[in-house]
Amino acid sequence: MNKVLLITGASRGIGAATARLAAERGYAVCVNYRENREAAESVVQGITAAGGTAIAVSANVGVESDVNRLFETCDRELGTLSGLVNNAGILEKQMRLEAMDAARLQRVFTINIVGAFLCAREAVKRMSRQRGGAGGAIVNVSSAAARIGAAGEYIDYAASKGALDTMTIGLAREVADEGIRVNGVRPGLIHTDIHASGGDPGRVDRLEASVPVKRGGRADEVARAILWLLSDEASYTTGAFIEVSGGR
Repeated sequence: MNKVLLITGASRGIGAATARLAAERGYAVCVNYRENREAAESVVQGITAAGGTAIAVSANVGVESDVNRLFETCDRELGTLSGLVNNAGILEKQMRLEAMDAARLQRVFTINIVGAFLCAREAVKRMSRQRGGAGGAIVNVSSAAARIGAAGEYIDYAASKGALDTMTIGLAREVADEGIRVNGVRPGLIHTDIHASGGDPGRVDRLEASVPVKRGGRADEVARAILWLLSDEASYTTGAFIEVSGGR
């Protein structure tokens, strides 16, 4: 019986790469997306064409009722949850803090922080051995921005990832004796569409000279770190972070 993995924000970028790799390694994958149904279904079709199992489920992780429905759908269609990848995240146009309004902050923090908390809550309910579950693993996709701060660009996004890092450490300790491991990855400059959301689609090319390895990263390189943390090879690793940032 396949292990079941739910990945939020999995229609593109790191989430999509993680879904494909997880399916190759035998997971049945729930591909969550918010709006881009065509992209999510393309990920699912690629997995099923290769002999894997996957479903696409639309849900806004910042809405509690959507999160509940997402996990219930995964339960019903794929079975007992084994792992969660909290990957969904947004950023907005690059600007200094002095130009940010409360509405922007609310949008970013709702998806990046509240959404991750809600999804982790539902995963713990299903995986905790104290609640009859079989254990499992959660991987939170943070960012090197949590360390660097993203000054002059999007310190709200960086701050949201800092909050995610703190949750990773706290939750890891909270559920360690319930058979659940919680870890994080911190991608650096990765070639994905998210940079266009910030108004700078060429950001990786512009900044890659500042990376010690002198190039931007690929989504599949982040996905491999995520899959290791989900695997039994990481059985004694919890509350930890893998930097996938080329040394930046």
